[in-house]
Amino acid sequence: MDYPSDRIADGVPLLYVDAHLVVLDKPAGLLSVPGRGAGKADCAWSRVQRQLADALVVHRLDMATSGLLLMARGAAMQRLLSRAFETRQVGKRYLALVDGHLAAPAAGDGWGLVDLPLAADWPNRPRQLVDQARGKPSRTRWRVLGFDPERQATRLELEPVTGRSHQLRVHLQALGHPILGDALYAPAAARERAPRLLLHASELRLAHPATGAPMHWRSAAPF
Repeated sequence: MDYPSDRIADGVPLLYVDAHLVVLDKPAGLLSVPGRGAGKADCAWSRVQRQLADALVVHRLDMATSGLLLMARGAAMQRLLSRAFETRQVGKRYLALVDGHLAAPAAGDGWGLVDLPLAADWPNRPRQLVDQARGKPSRTRWRVLGFDPERQATRLELEPVTGRSHQLRVHLQALGHPILGDALYAPAAARERAPRLLLHASELRLAHPATGAPMHWRSAAPF
């Protein structure tokens, strides 16, 4: 179900607003929260706060990723929603366009699973890497939506079971099919085939923290 809103926060569409939470559609290239250093104060959070002063961050999207971002209104709702993310009560799905022809799993329900532990690549922060010895458990479900022969790229739907930093990007690189436009993990040929990272947070599902009602938001990928 969609919950239309006509509110805009400094160029960021607010898809849903009530007394407890806000759902926005973050554009690619905008930080979720302020970054370090001069010139990195502009972000989705600061833009929403100029309209809704009690808006607080619950989770983040990479600067290069577009799509659905949830914020809480007030500290009590922030605690409830943060707990929902921590206990995996929030359903998230993404759309991506990846390099090459990735075949669908041969058996089962059409979903594949990447189960590879991730850790920080300390000499090359903020990069992450697969590390069997010290990595944290990280799992991503994926399914093929189609293949574009002209672009030689596969469209995927992704469902992160865990929520590690850069998890989707590193897992797809590990499969041998990096996301097009990925400045950190794609080789030059795949990086240069798109003007941005082709990764979009397309769906959010959760029980409303105040009412318990099931909520579901969708956002179409702009690629």
